[in-house]
Amino acid sequence: MTDDTDARALLEALGARGWTVGTAESLTAGLVVSTLVRVPGASSVVRGGIAAYATDLKRTLLGVDADLLAEHGAVDAQVARQMALGAVRTLGADVGIATTGVAGPDPQDGQPVGRVHIAVATPEGVSHRTLDLEGDRDDIRRATVGHALALCASVL
Repeated sequence: MTDDTDARALLEALGARGWTVGTAESLTAGLVVSTLVRVPGASSVVRGGIAAYATDLKRTLLGVDADLLAEHGAVDAQVARQMALGAVRTLGADVGIATTGVAGPDPQDGQPVGRVHIAVATPEGVSHRTLDLEGDRDDIRRATVGHALALCASVL
């Protein structure tokens, strides 16, 4: 399945529930929301996206705990969870999709290239996946988009 097909199916599922979606993206820097809004009619479901690439923006824009960031860095499961909740809160969405990770070329915060955390917050709870992806920066970022859409679809 292509990201466009996945995005269309996800938006239809969200619309059927009457839910809106927003993103909080670090590693993908807006690729998830961009993929969603390529679908005609996405504006009825997509609230927007925040590309919080810098660590301090995760704290100031998304409300990620400063102590958590200081202790674990930005590439962390709990950071992804807090980013997803921050997207819900900041964007006024029902569902938040968050991505954080290391696309390379170098490790970050003690995490290897390809380590990715994706979280999805819904009114029913927060789900998370840790991935170890292979490839170059573009490969890792593109694969993360597909995994983020799939995780969101799986919890609806």
